[in-house]
Amino acid sequence: MIGAGLAGLAAVAGLAAHGTWHRNSFVFGPAITRLPDQRAVSITFDDGPNPRATPLILDVLKREGVTATFFVLGRHADRWPELVRRMADEGHQLGNHGYWHRKLHRRGPGYVRDDLTRGTESIERASGGVRPRHFRAPHGFRSPWVTAIARSLGQRTVGWSLGVWDSARPGAEEIARRAATGLRGGSILLLHDGDGYDAEGDRLQTAEALPSIIENLRARGLGFATLPD
Repeated sequence: MIGAGLAGLAAVAGLAAHGTWHRNSFVFGPAITRLPDQRAVSITFDDGPNPRATPLILDVLKREGVTATFFVLGRHADRWPELVRRMADEGHQLGNHGYWHRKLHRRGPGYVRDDLTRGTESIERASGGVRPRHFRAPHGFRSPWVTAIARSLGQRTVGWSLGVWDSARPGAEEIARRAATGLRGGSILLLHDGDGYDAEGDRLQTAEALPSIIENLRARGLGFATLPD
């Protein structure tokens, strides 16, 4: 009897850990983890805008005719609203990444609602009225109420299929290599145009790698799509 009880507690703890730490976990609510179109890839960026990297990334996307999704930090949107407006004006999808870039699994419902609401308002204000319809938690970490609060704001929670750790700055060639190795049709690629902890952090390697990533995907016959509503 005691053994069965302990096994049950272990199972519950395991589920809770999966829900908290795995960016695509179903435990604390559904998340978009792949595209329905297996002929396309979705390129997404977190933590921007950034005054140096974001303009370069937008230049590449415009030149290549690719539409991406930017999960914008509210406090960065307040600082560089012209870049958020440019994202919107050039047809990119805007997602909410919260305001402060805190690890939300450690925060209560009141904090989470305030963070997501402030992020939404900052993005809407900076973009000229675009209200984000998607949300991605910093680091993908969630708790039982994060997805529900995002949903109450009209935002679907998004995970990712492949992260290439571009934020560690391993070099542009290595970022492109990891993307080429790991991406498949239907994948959601996580990249970073900003730094959640340093507003002016260096993301130039990501900008430098982006043309090669796009070229490789096209050579494999894959297209590009934003996230489903």
